[in-house]
Amino acid sequence: MLSTLENGKIVRGLDGIPSEGPVLFVGCHNMLGFEVAPMIRRFIIDKNIIIRGVAHPMLFRKLKENGMPNLATYDVTRLMGAVPVSPSNLYKLFSLKSHVLLYPGGVREALHRKSEFVRMAARFGATIIPFGAVGEDDYAQLVLDYDDQMKIPFMKDYVKQTTDESIKLRNDMNGEVANQDLHMPVILPKVPGRYYYLFGKPVKTEGRREELRSRERASQVYVEVKREVEKCLNYCKAKRENDPYRNILTRLMYQATHGLESEVPTFDLD
Repeated sequence: MLSTLENGKIVRGLDGIPSEGPVLFVGCHNMLGFEVAPMIRRFIIDKNIIIRGVAHPMLFRKLKENGMPNLATYDVTRLMGAVPVSPSNLYKLFSLKSHVLLYPGGVREALHRKSEFVRMAARFGATIIPFGAVGEDDYAQLVLDYDDQMKIPFMKDYVKQTTDESIKLRNDMNGEVANQDLHMPVILPKVPGRYYYLFGKPVKTEGRREELRSRERASQVYVEVKREVEKCLNYCKAKRENDPYRNILTRLMYQATHGLESEVPTFDLD
């Protein structure tokens, strides 16, 4: 895990993350959320910080007891502080000075306008941390995506069933943005590679409440955050090609000689 100091310097570890909240992490969700658990674990160990995720309401309540996973499946997620995505819950987390994890899809579902989370963050003077996580392609190979499943009758029926059992979001919207079909991608596991995280340069909103009341100004900040997320993703994708410990065997060999809890090196940051 890498983070960025206020002066723009990238460093190893989480020194670029404020210890005091409110802090809002904004990133790009990986397939099946592979990146979330290691991220939450590292923050607890290294910073004594619990990241509060805002998640789809299906993790907390379902309408029927048929095809949807048992809610006990998500016990750990809820135990670690996740809450259903909604403007009111985001408001409460900010008021508690929490470290909050939010993905763009969740922003759209909860607030309908992409820049609304910026305005709410400014209301509490929260620091926005854009970040990118790369590595899902070293853990799994996607076999059947949503479009593929819609061409297979029994899988199409299953997607419809699970969608009907879940809580609906964005009911007042049209087009692709309103699509809320729930499906589980079919994947083949791969020999685990390595996950790379880069937390980008912090975006301060403290003292900008009045300025960011304007949707136009908030939208500009949203574009800035989005650009930083893309920058973090591109950095990790390029740099991991030069990581001598990307393969699990080289990492195991390093830990065998340096201890299982030792931090395995990675690429040069320059």
